[in-house]
Amino acid sequence: MKQLATISLKFTNQNLVFTNQRALFWETQNALVLSDLHIGKSATFRKNGIPISQSILIEDLQRLKALIDHFKAEKLIIVGDLFHAEFNTDIDYFKDWLLQFDNLKLQLIIGNHDRLSATLYEDLNIEIFKPSLKLNPFTFVHDLNECKDDAFYISGHIHPGYVLKGKGKQFIKLPCYQVFDNHIVLPAFSKFTGLNTNKTDKKCTNIVFTEDAIFKI
Repeated sequence: MKQLATISLKFTNQNLVFTNQRALFWETQNALVLSDLHIGKSATFRKNGIPISQSILIEDLQRLKALIDHFKAEKLIIVGDLFHAEFNTDIDYFKDWLLQFDNLKLQLIIGNHDRLSATLYEDLNIEIFKPSLKLNPFTFVHDLNECKDDAFYISGHIHPGYVLKGKGKQFIKLPCYQVFDNHIVLPAFSKFTGLNTNKTDKKCTNIVFTEDAIFKI
């Protein structure tokens, strides 16, 4: 993991630590909260003749392990799209990767790409929830369109990005968290995803980050 940068903010008396490593840490639950790992995406490309290296997955999981070690996290709350599609060799790699953790608890809110059988989730010791998981005071849901109750939501799905403009026509797209009064949108944890800059909302605070910094806009 490259240099870790953080911003801590309180929501409904709960401290959340936003990191520039595409996950936040919920102190009360001793849990890392993240979304959109899309494990299996690179293998799906390879299966279809497109030479995408497994190193993408390896680097994502190395970054995740570094976060687990740094925060001494006991739980992962994965807000959808842990997997990309059907079972493949990337999922075998993930299964072996999990063996290094003795007591790590995984809770997955099912996303639109999570299509494995219930037996496979059980085999991986992953507790699944659909369409949401309520852990007071937050409700975790993959797609904000699934939100039905008056609650504070934490979601994923849209892979939010922010366009930072410079002089002239110069600009750069950066991943971000979107923070509303009663809702947080998480960035995609995997770097093998695009950035959706079309969902920028003037009503939200964007917590934008780079490899070595994190800042509010």
